[in-house]
Amino acid sequence: MRLGYDLTIEQTQKLVMTPELIQAIQILQFNTQDLDNYVQEQLLVNPVLEQANHSDPGEISENTENANGLSERTRELDSATLGSNELSSNEWAEHIKEREYDDISYKQGEYSKDDKEYSFEQFVTSDVTLSEHLMFQLQFAPIKQNYRTIGKYIIESLDDNGYMTLTVEEIARALNVTEEKVNTVLSAIQGFDPAGVAAKDLKECLLIQLENRNEADETVKRVINGYLEDIAANRLATIAKELGITVQEVQEISDLIRSLEPKPGRQFASQVTTRYIVPDIIVEKVNGEYVVTVNESSTPKLMVSSYYEKVLQESHNDPNLTKFLSGRLNSAIWLIRSIEQRKQTIYNVVSAVVKYQQEFFDKGSKYLKTLTLKQIAEEVGIHESTVSRSINGKYMQSPRGVYEIKYFFTSGVTGNQGEGISSQSIKTFIKEIVSGEDSKAPYSDQDMVRLLGEKGIEISRRTVAKYRDELNILSSSKRKRY
Repeated sequence: MRLGYDLTIEQTQKLVMTPELIQAIQILQFNTQDLDNYVQEQLLVNPVLEQANHSDPGEISENTENANGLSERTRELDSATLGSNELSSNEWAEHIKEREYDDISYKQGEYSKDDKEYSFEQFVTSDVTLSEHLMFQLQFAPIKQNYRTIGKYIIESLDDNGYMTLTVEEIARALNVTEEKVNTVLSAIQGFDPAGVAAKDLKECLLIQLENRNEADETVKRVINGYLEDIAANRLATIAKELGITVQEVQEISDLIRSLEPKPGRQFASQVTTRYIVPDIIVEKVNGEYVVTVNESSTPKLMVSSYYEKVLQESHNDPNLTKFLSGRLNSAIWLIRSIEQRKQTIYNVVSAVVKYQQEFFDKGSKYLKTLTLKQIAEEVGIHESTVSRSINGKYMQSPRGVYEIKYFFTSGVTGNQGEGISSQSIKTFIKEIVSGEDSKAPYSDQDMVRLLGEKGIEISRRTVAKYRDELNILSSSKRKRY
């Protein structure tokens, strides 16, 4: 075997990840909030970019082949500008002068700081937290004035569910007061609304609520103190035998306990900031057909600053300034083009999804079909990873409600007719079966397998149990009523 060095010429194809391509991939993956944050960063970095100040809040352009893609003028500009990495200052000045960036994404605008419009839709009410609700009641509580500091400390130590996070001893030690004073204030707070607040555990929470309703007889107290786990497991016969009462009486006690609130504080706002969903896509039914539109209000509108147009035209004697502005203008055009391409890609993907899942929009969740990224990728003519990025974290507003686009991509089983039946559809059938069953003789998982088989859905008992658990539906032994 001969060993040596040779010089050979080889031609290969490979993808070069340029900064512009990386930026386009990132922008496609961003959801509405992430894209807005990214644009704000670019506005700070690139002085050539400006964000349009005025936009019609109801302006939603329909996505036909040209409406949501690049316009003809934009396509012409792209072919002229993006064909080369850099343009000379004279070429940029000529482009700006001739075209004046009059496309919706490239237009120049005038700003007026005084012209601001507000509407009530821009504001939300401030939700009352549990702490605020209890502090308000503390002002009118029948306790001494010097005890209110203890009350504030107790209220501020409660968790979001309304339970105590500190013991009486710890509170007394922290405030340097007696445990008797803490217990006095704690008893007063436990009488506040909502009932059951400031309890040490679940048992005390339930007992406080029963005391407030005057329904805490001895038998009920015994069940709460010793048989809560049996109540949760629906082992009513065991409780009846040990307490020497009938199963029907235990059933009534169980119904009473289940009517109580185990987490009194959850009806109030938490300290976590509420996040609102802004749909990227809107689907409407017009004249019997579903029309897909991109929510333009969720996409930042960028333009090239008219000020830097003049600067570029006057920068012929300064090569450093010309080079800087040329680079910034190239970057601005790439950013605007990537945002436009993002809208077009999302529109194409969602249009294919709506076309495939039309029965879902017509008839409901029982008719949701199985769908994979590969199917949509082949339909649109893009890679599966591009489909994944285009639906990541994005939402659709439809006549059926607001859904994450990922909701329509689901696995499932094959029906008798050969069509795909999604797991969401099967879960809907399971919920219908449970809602229509006899509570005294609920269907077992095997019974559900048989009933689903009658509908043309062949599925195993283990899969039924899995879907039932995901729906938070108890087993048949725990659903049985006496």
